[in-house]
Amino acid sequence: DLQLSPHPPSSQAKGEKSHAGEFGYVGIDAILEQMRRKAMKQGFELNIMVVGQSGLGKSTLMNTLFKSKVSRKSAQPNPEERIPKTIEIKSISHDIEEKGVRMKLTVIDTPGFGDHINNENCWQPIMKFINDQYEAYLQEEININRKKRIPDSRVHCCIYFIPPTGHCLRPLDVEFMRRLSKVVNIVPVIAKADTLTLEERDFFKQKIREELRANEIDVYPQKEFDEDAEDRMINDKIREMIPFAVVGSDQEYQVNGKRILGRKTKWGTIEDWSSLELEPVCICRTHMQNIKDITSSIHFETYRVRRLNESNGLPHHHLPDDLSADPKANGQLEEQPSAPQTNGAAAQHEALSHEM
Repeated sequence: DLQLSPHPPSSQAKGEKSHAGEFGYVGIDAILEQMRRKAMKQGFELNIMVVGQSGLGKSTLMNTLFKSKVSRKSAQPNPEERIPKTIEIKSISHDIEEKGVRMKLTVIDTPGFGDHINNENCWQPIMKFINDQYEAYLQEEININRKKRIPDSRVHCCIYFIPPTGHCLRPLDVEFMRRLSKVVNIVPVIAKADTLTLEERDFFKQKIREELRANEIDVYPQKEFDEDAEDRMINDKIREMIPFAVVGSDQEYQVNGKRILGRKTKWGTIEDWSSLELEPVCICRTHMQNIKDITSSIHFETYRVRRLNESNGLPHHHLPDDLSADPKANGQLEEQPSAPQTNGAAAQHEALSHEM
């Protein structure tokens, strides 16, 4: 039997680690298997928003990325209805299972973004939607009788599609990413990158990186969230590849006896989206949980602190300028009179409306 002394040995008192092997196997490492089993039972949730002009291959890329029909292509309406008058927010959820791991994937599309002659303030409905999800989660969190597991509809990642012009970012691109990078993880991608030559693509990527730095746009993975030297080394490699150059296809072809997703051209077949570069797989396979962690511990926490400070009438001067500035200018929230709680509490946190 394992006997524990009430007084630790002098070596432990000096801060040295105790080795369980001296007394026999304790089983501390079994906690990893317990956590794995619990996570497998619960499953995972991932919410991805795709933003960009029509025709840039948003739905095709999502289908290619997850090897499933997770995003539906827009049906062709009548010519007079082809461009929506306002930006719509459409969500499609799918249950995906791979090697026993279940994940509820929600793809949020934004048809109508950037499709008008005047695109002024077209990011505001998207900002409102993201804040609405934060607010819904916060209200569930502060309930007296809250759910054991709160449904997570918060946007974990926003993939922003840049048209492959080969020149520079448009003012709309800069303004959208500058504002939205404060509230969500932005991953910029060059859409339909196979339309650019290798030289054009490299020049375009370099130009975009310079403009991101000049406008102080912090896209994912953000430097300040690197946890250690190993994280920094992995993330630095990804940051060197931003913006990601992607090609999407949901057509299958036979290449060297193997069926692959690809795009067929006169000079050969581009093997699925990763033929140009492998960056999206880095985000999907190695950073999925990190994206969720940053959403919860950074973006949502910033929102939660601001909201609770507003509820208590406290100033929030310590928050970033874009979050403490005029709510109307940034798609933020404004307070309205609170409604009485039905569960007997004195007052509920304010019901809010987003004034854009």
